[in-house]
Amino acid sequence: MDFLTQLPIESNSKTIFIALFLVFVALLYWYSVFPYTQLERIGVKHPKPWPFFGNMFFFQKGFWDAHQELIRKYGRVCGYYLGRQPVILVSDPDMIKQILIKDFNNFPNRTHFKMTKKPLSESILLLRDERWKKVRSVLTPTFSAAKMKEMVPLINIAADTLFENLKVYADSGQSFNVHKCLGCFTMDVIASVAFGTQVNSQKNPDNPFVKHAQTFFSFTFFRPLVMLFIAFPFLISPLIWIVPNKQRDNLNDFFISFIKNIIKERDNQSPNERRRDFLQLMLDARNSTECASLENFDLVHHTDDISGDAQTTTASKKVQKTTLTEDEIMGQGLIFLLAGYETTSSTLAFACYMLAIYQDCQKMVIKEVDDFFSRHEVLDYNNVQELPYLDQVISETLRLFPPGFRFARDASRDCVVNGQFIPRGVTVEIPAGYIHYNPEYWPEPEKFIPERFTQEAKAKRHPFTYLPFGAGPRSCIAMRLALLEVKIAMVRLLQQYTFETCPDTKIPVELKSSSTLAPKDGIFLKIVHRYK
Repeated sequence: MDFLTQLPIESNSKTIFIALFLVFVALLYWYSVFPYTQLERIGVKHPKPWPFFGNMFFFQKGFWDAHQELIRKYGRVCGYYLGRQPVILVSDPDMIKQILIKDFNNFPNRTHFKMTKKPLSESILLLRDERWKKVRSVLTPTFSAAKMKEMVPLINIAADTLFENLKVYADSGQSFNVHKCLGCFTMDVIASVAFGTQVNSQKNPDNPFVKHAQTFFSFTFFRPLVMLFIAFPFLISPLIWIVPNKQRDNLNDFFISFIKNIIKERDNQSPNERRRDFLQLMLDARNSTECASLENFDLVHHTDDISGDAQTTTASKKVQKTTLTEDEIMGQGLIFLLAGYETTSSTLAFACYMLAIYQDCQKMVIKEVDDFFSRHEVLDYNNVQELPYLDQVISETLRLFPPGFRFARDASRDCVVNGQFIPRGVTVEIPAGYIHYNPEYWPEPEKFIPERFTQEAKAKRHPFTYLPFGAGPRSCIAMRLALLEVKIAMVRLLQQYTFETCPDTKIPVELKSSSTLAPKDGIFLKIVHRYK
């Protein structure tokens, strides 16, 4: 009898369990597919998304070729889903101008990645709204032309070491990975210019600073934790800070300790002992009210120096003091490292690669460099601007191989851009790499033609078809420094050496594009003495 009386109870429990399981499955299915109607509702074409992951597997081989395929198939305004996040890909120059400048208030923020921890989350790249504006206003004067002039001696010291290292390859006649070699040079420049320290990674690749810094560049969307975060952000977000992550914590601990120690040393030094580097300029900003206004943030399209009452706010105007916190100072130092290391080394390597292939262009640059040194004994910030053909070569290199080949803005409110409705919360992505190869703006886009960047040619072209540094108030704040570093390195190299292709040189070069655009397996060239 007891057995029989228990049957209904067990049956009811089983029924309840099955019902709950079916409800769970239904909710899970709804969760997995409900975000994927948003783009279709606003008329944006896109590939069919996978449940939970959207179209992220479309980008397993990188974003460079995937952008080309998306736009060719779905149009110059199309979309995709990165996990559950809808992304609208915009390649129309007029729309880009509206998004980045005219309607900047609708798109003030870069895409926010919630897995980022302090102090990196305090960097200018990831800060949002008023906090970003505050930090940018303080930092913009530190990247003025006047401040860049003080950085030239630091860059030249790293260039001296680069010159010595390349002499070994020139003497031996062996091919070498120019990308790796130039990466050590840019690491030395960043360590010196940003952190005021000499790491000499060109001669000591095992330096702890170098080894920790290089770990930053192994990020990919296809790590298990990142994929789970993209698919289940509500579940994984709280766990990110609970579950130990030894690599992340070691990186944070190393750089936090490193920067704190430098700050402590600087605070105990007299003003005459302090280096004039980026970190010191930020520390000086703690005791200054100098800051730039929003209309002067766009260094790409307004390259005049930040100076004078019209462009800065100073203490004489009795404004509230704007300073940086210690976390913000450390965050800017870290993003300076991340944004300036591989991007600059790749640009230099690609420039050497193109000159090795296009020997006539290399001869023209060398002639210009020789003429330069017939008039000047040393390089400085002003006279390095007297090399127009070198500038064209660098610009054409950045067109063909823009390290920041994609950048994004989040819509802060519902708006309409050139007839296209964009809902609040949607990410708008600018595929600069695709635009740089569009034959509508660049005839024979695959060819290396520096003359595309004469003043006359630039005046005839839509300015938003060339975007290696972005545009608008959130354009690259370190553009001046990056170009200065590249120009000094190229002038110093071509003063004594020429570059040649060799059997190890891959033509065309294979690219990787998961984060920035870079050569996949390095760039191998030969370097030859101009004078014996």
